[in-house]
Amino acid sequence: MTLMKPLSRRTFLRKSAVAGGLAPLALSGLAPAWVSRAYAAEPGPNSKVRLGLIGCGAMGQGDLQCFFLNPEVDCAVICDVDDERLAKGVEICNKKRGKTPDTVKDFRRVLDRKDVDVVLIATPDHWHAIPTVLACQAGKDVYVEKPLAKTIGEGRAMLEAAKRHQRVVQMGSQWRSCKHIVEATDLIRSGKLGKVSIVRGWAYLDWLPSIGKPADCPSPAGVDYDMWLGPAPQHAFNPNRFHFNFRWFWDYAGGLMTDWGVHLINMMLMGTGPDEPKSAYSCGGKFVLDDNSETPDSQVTMYEFPDYTLIWEHKAGLNNGLYNRSWGIEWSGSEGNIILNDEGYEIRTERKRANLDNLRKPGSPDPRPAHVRNFLDCVKSRQQPVLNLDIGHHVSTVAHLGSIAYRTGRKVIWDPLNERILADPEANKLVTAEYRKPWSLPYARTA
Repeated sequence: MTLMKPLSRRTFLRKSAVAGGLAPLALSGLAPAWVSRAYAAEPGPNSKVRLGLIGCGAMGQGDLQCFFLNPEVDCAVICDVDDERLAKGVEICNKKRGKTPDTVKDFRRVLDRKDVDVVLIATPDHWHAIPTVLACQAGKDVYVEKPLAKTIGEGRAMLEAAKRHQRVVQMGSQWRSCKHIVEATDLIRSGKLGKVSIVRGWAYLDWLPSIGKPADCPSPAGVDYDMWLGPAPQHAFNPNRFHFNFRWFWDYAGGLMTDWGVHLINMMLMGTGPDEPKSAYSCGGKFVLDDNSETPDSQVTMYEFPDYTLIWEHKAGLNNGLYNRSWGIEWSGSEGNIILNDEGYEIRTERKRANLDNLRKPGSPDPRPAHVRNFLDCVKSRQQPVLNLDIGHHVSTVAHLGSIAYRTGRKVIWDPLNERILADPEANKLVTAEYRKPWSLPYARTA
């Protein structure tokens, strides 16, 4: 299948103000035409928004309750492969809306329905791309959890589908809608911090214990395990390769580099802008946890951008990160540094400079309600959400390049125009995903 020539994210994002606060980009008149057209079938400003939930684990349940903070939202149907999780979703709907939604185990039955306007996808990472693409083809708008997909190539297919079918799609990294983060990154982009040459993000997480080494066993009663695997390689059921712990296995996800990394890289790029990385190098390993997980529990990744260096690091099993913060971000500028996390941000000025004052600002309330509200507003207005797929694909690509560099043990050189790794066929294969039959992904490119 011949695909449209990809748009330059750098050009698009510069025009649409990559971290434009909580208001939709359309308020500035900068949204591209493909998202500004209204359809007769779209929900009107005062009409109900009918939701279909795909993936009702802990994240899906939390997102569902957040959507229900908005009175116009109803839930028509919930999809999950696990009967226990379906029951929990039904319980939430009964409690919040006094209504019992339909339940299904095949996500395609959600997309078939005429009474579903928007789809909320909170599945494991390897199940983000296919439902999103098919939802766009079915005329649904989509709120999909981060990272955008398991691979860069899947993210590109999702972006192509959103544009071709003129859908509103938001990636669920709620920090893009966090007031104090928007304020801090606006300040950085204003130039008041001076020339930013190093950006660092870290996550030191003492709540990640060893998951042990359980043996393979039959899948639990009430679980459609073959559907859970979907496009992933065939593998015997193992308790660690299921539900929450899927994150630590390459068949389904990318470990902390793409789980927490996408959140923090999202914030880091809010301050630095839409430039593409030129290269990535990563090292680390299983140095802390003695279990059967595959992704590194300790990792440092360095990215070369045109005008600065970005560094990501994570470590499991302890809480003492940089500046005594378990996680955070630091932008190092010629006028001073900004250090930020969920508790707020701090400006530390350079001793020889007098153009900036030391400052401490407190954190903001949970930003997830604002992020969901922004999506719902855009569903009605047909404007761009703050974390649309141009931005979400860009952010997720940076994180995935760190995983690819780690898995190959080599520095990878990135060609952003063609979205491929140069002069390294082995690394370039990891840009895309091989799917187990009979699953396939529309608009997907080959390696």
